[in-house]
Amino acid sequence: MRHPIPATPILLVEDKDSLRAMLRHALEGEGYTVVEARSEAEAVTELRDRPALVLTDLRLAAGDGLGVLRAAKEIDPEIPVIVMTAYGGIEEAVSAMKQGALDFLAKPVDPEHLLLLVARALDHRRLATENMLLKEELALRRGAPQIIGSDRTLESALRQLQRAATSQATVLLLGESGTGKELFARTLHLLSERADAPFVAINCAAIPETLLESDLFGHEKGAFTGAVARKAGRFEVADGGTLFLDEIGDLPVGLQAKILRVLEDRRFERLGGTVSIQVDVRLVAATNRNLREAIALKAFREDLFFRLSVFPIEIPALRERPADIVLLARHFIERFCRDLGKSAMTLAPGAIEVMEAYAWPGNVRELQNCMERAVLLADGDVILPAHLSLEPRSEQTSSPADPWEALDLSGTLAEASRRMLDELERRKVRDALAAASGDLAHAAGRLGVSPQSLAAKIRAQGLDR
Repeated sequence: MRHPIPATPILLVEDKDSLRAMLRHALEGEGYTVVEARSEAEAVTELRDRPALVLTDLRLAAGDGLGVLRAAKEIDPEIPVIVMTAYGGIEEAVSAMKQGALDFLAKPVDPEHLLLLVARALDHRRLATENMLLKEELALRRGAPQIIGSDRTLESALRQLQRAATSQATVLLLGESGTGKELFARTLHLLSERADAPFVAINCAAIPETLLESDLFGHEKGAFTGAVARKAGRFEVADGGTLFLDEIGDLPVGLQAKILRVLEDRRFERLGGTVSIQVDVRLVAATNRNLREAIALKAFREDLFFRLSVFPIEIPALRERPADIVLLARHFIERFCRDLGKSAMTLAPGAIEVMEAYAWPGNVRELQNCMERAVLLADGDVILPAHLSLEPRSEQTSSPADPWEALDLSGTLAEASRRMLDELERRKVRDALAAASGDLAHAAGRLGVSPQSLAAKIRAQGLDR
């Protein structure tokens, strides 16, 4: 059976010329396009073009196949990687598969077995892509809002979102106000297996503390003055689906223990009740606060933080994806013109210059409001700088705080230096683990240390994978 030939080439990484030539001949004989690399460095360069598949020897004269594997997964986690190893290196191949390799090929290479594994890997990639596209199409049919943008930082966050959607892991969305955390949460829900169940959102900062517990967990009749009837809380309403806790950094400490219990036991009691209620809820949380700082100030429970940040996703600020500003603006203009019954409008070159020079402290939400105002103010079919009411970045009065003022420089030089180095190491380890989705070997590769050394640092710093 002939398999569909991918438009993008297969990357073949092998330092022995004779074997590389034989493998290339076998692949091209089946109609595949092949790109060659003789070292890890050459492979990393070729990976920028995102090949359909990577076939790499584990042992290279310059670099190694694990480095190629890590680089491939960093560029695109869905690129299938097949590793080749000599008979005595099966343990290395198994280790590579634990780090994300799809399969391994033992040497000496049997060309027929090679072609079988390649076809299987490409089918795996095709089916995974088709499955995700079908989920996205179904999500759009159900009314999922679009996440607009082409910047690499946003694409990276979206790839993480798609991976999270295939699991039941608790997700923590991190980002400034206005970056679209609820939009990400809704998209995650609609791409998940829980899409037909409820999506329930609550803003922990918008509800008074005295009402928040009842809103989350419900109450029994007579539980407090005004409780004239039993009321189901958000956890009950979201049973089988997804509960989105926005601004969870503002959750009162007293309620954090109850949230932790639900995460651990899937059980809770209504306010004023004694009956334990079991629920099946996928929790997605979001915050614009630095939760580690809140932990240090005893304003947030460390154990709850670890349970929430099983799968953290950082949503970039709009100023970090400048190429998306005009793209988003045109999307909003088209929408508001349609909603307001106005003819199509365009942005004047001067308006684009002003927008690109602005810092957008309110992120996408501010841009959306700005475009709605501009569409309302514009009399013709061109939006001018005056319709935007924006100050260029150089004229904005707010200036970032001096980061050195936030550092603890007390004590001797040696003591202050040790604290700074400890914090630097802790942050690097935390960020590497987040980028590697908790994969110890992958994170160790990013940091340039052994997995054993990284595991020791994680224990010493009290971090959680």
